[in-house]
Amino acid sequence: MSLILKWFLMTISVGVAAHLIPGVSVAGFMAALWVALFLGIVNVLIRPILILVTLPINILTLGLFTFVINACLVLLASVVIKGFEVKGFSTAVLFSIVLSVINYLLNALIRAGSRNEK
Repeated sequence: MSLILKWFLMTISVGVAAHLIPGVSVAGFMAALWVALFLGIVNVLIRPILILVTLPINILTLGLFTFVINACLVLLASVVIKGFEVKGFSTAVLFSIVLSVINYLLNALIRAGSRNEK
């Protein structure tokens, strides 16, 4: 799957998740596009370092501390990206979970559709 398609699917996921969760607002498609780009870059560059640094607490919590890391990255995105607001830590946790589920479902749908075309 191309990088542009994955970016577009993540943008749709951000918009849908923001629509579903009260306390999260996205100003428009361009803001969702920037949020998707920012979260993608942060997930590739910063998240692995954070997971490595917090490995002991992550092991103690059986991986649940990863939700805290994801929420912190979502809150960072809300600070950096204009037009994207998240009201509170628990809302960021819920947003990151819903975002992951929606993004997974959209990617699975696209993969299943591309397999049927072959």
